[in-house]
Amino acid sequence: MTGGAMDPLPTAPGAAAAEAEADEEADPPAADSPVPPVSEPRALDAGRMQVPPGNPLLLSLTLQELLARDAVQVELVPEKKGLFLKHVEYEVSSQRFKSCVYRRYNDFVVFHETLLHKFPYRMVPALPPKRMLGADREFIEARRRALKRFINLVARHPPFSEDVILKLFLSFSGPDVQNKLKESAQCVGDEFMNCKLAARAKDFLPADIQTQFAMSRELIRNIYNSFHKLRDRAERMVSRAIDNAADLLIFGKELRQVPCALGSDTTPLPSWASLNSGTWGSLKQALKGLSVEFALLADKAAQQGKQEENDVVEKLNLFLDLLQSYKDLCERHEKGVLHKHQRALHKYSLMKRQMMSATAQSREPESVEQLESRIVEQENVIQTMELRNYFSLYCLHQETQLVHVYLPLTSHILGAFVNSQIQGHKEPPRPPQDGLSAH
Repeated sequence: MTGGAMDPLPTAPGAAAAEAEADEEADPPAADSPVPPVSEPRALDAGRMQVPPGNPLLLSLTLQELLARDAVQVELVPEKKGLFLKHVEYEVSSQRFKSCVYRRYNDFVVFHETLLHKFPYRMVPALPPKRMLGADREFIEARRRALKRFINLVARHPPFSEDVILKLFLSFSGPDVQNKLKESAQCVGDEFMNCKLAARAKDFLPADIQTQFAMSRELIRNIYNSFHKLRDRAERMVSRAIDNAADLLIFGKELRQVPCALGSDTTPLPSWASLNSGTWGSLKQALKGLSVEFALLADKAAQQGKQEENDVVEKLNLFLDLLQSYKDLCERHEKGVLHKHQRALHKYSLMKRQMMSATAQSREPESVEQLESRIVEQENVIQTMELRNYFSLYCLHQETQLVHVYLPLTSHILGAFVNSQIQGHKEPPRPPQDGLSAH
């Protein structure tokens, strides 16, 4: 991420097949099962706890630099009718690439799958759900906003922003972007296979990486829960502001109708009311003026609600999307490479026991040689799994740093919310018009 371009590593013969073989289902290893001589945890010492200067593990990015990488807009294009269904299309424009392309939801899906294929150990934000039959405008607008958050998080992510598939997605204007994305991913391994530091990732990790991982995971889980509650509360406040704006507008319109109930200029007043005929004219004039004031209040409340929806709720949603992608990454680490490593160890222990049994029973040399060959292959698998496990932790360490780079964004968001609320409440009340006041 902070280093230069990634150079491909030569792949060991049969490594891909060996990794696939390690995916076979197996039970957890027994406590007394023999295991290969994998690297032992390094002893804790002050030198290893402090990451040395110039370590590629460290990110040297600020929030301003991160946000300045790109600003991508996603807007709805008027629906086009197909043979059976209407198709929603999006206009996607990138400030960085100075491009404007049209994409459909399925294009985002293929792009998302390609990212997961190439960067399985990075935070790939989730996509919003696919539209179901009968989806309304509210759903379509919510999905547009979610797609915008997704593509901006991706466009600003350090490794993603330098990959060819991002430029392809944001700038290719040909007829079939999905095939282009799939072609770009063919015959190309994931980040582990192409990163020149992958085989040495362990050397850059602090000795207490497992402890740090557990602590960071719990911390970010707590941050997510807290900001999820804040987002929900902000959504309710914005919703009330928008509803209030609608009520103010309707109140003003209904107020405008009251003078009609008091009689028109051509309709004479009843004799009982004609004693103070001047009062009726003043009252009607005051009510008309108040209806205009309520319309202005409605417009101001609507603007405030819209501004808070964009500057507060949407940005909190973006931050929550980032945190959710971190949580998903932690789960992929545990259920993916870590679990595969354990299965590979278990398979190796089974082979060793078979070897011990075959030697004790004095089987034919050929069968023993075949078993020895399989054991050597499995040792290669375990070595690869161990390297992948450390590279996954290496990436997790960097992704954790990236989350912390985004953290100051929350103070900007909440500060904007406070300022908006202050602006909405500091307008001084106007005196009653025409001397009409409540007694």
